[in-house]
Amino acid sequence: QVPLVESGGGSVQAGGSLRLSCAASGYTYTSNCMGWFRQAPGKEREGVAALYSARFSRYYADSVKGRFTVSQDNVKNTVYLQMDSLIPEDTAMYYCAASGSRSCPPLSNVAEWRYWGQGTQVTVSS
Repeated sequence: QVPLVESGGGSVQAGGSLRLSCAASGYTYTSNCMGWFRQAPGKEREGVAALYSARFSRYYADSVKGRFTVSQDNVKNTVYLQMDSLIPEDTAMYYCAASGSRSCPPLSNVAEWRYWGQGTQVTVSS
C-alpha cells in the first residue's frame, strides 16, 4: 500500500477557492503519475486532473479546465489542486491517486489508477 494523505477540503460558497494537498512518499512522487479524482453522491468517480512530475505533464478534465490547477512541490513530495471559481457541481469527495507506473492513465480510466488516498470532502454552496 502506498500512503497518500489528502488535506485541504472544506466548505465554501460558489465563486470561492480551495487548495487540496496530497502528500506522498518520495518514491511514490517521483515514480508515479499523480491524479485527482472526485465522487459525488450517487455518481461514479471521475478524473479531475493529473500530473507527472518527472515530465512536468499536466492533464485536466474538460469540466475543470481554466478553473483548477494541479501543481507540485518537489521538496515536500506534495501535489496540489488549486480550485478557483468553484460551483455547486464541484461538490464531492476528492481523492488523490497514484498510477503505479511511470505513465498517466487517461483520467477517464479510473480502474487503471492503482493507489488511493482516503479522500477529503469539498462542499460548494450556492
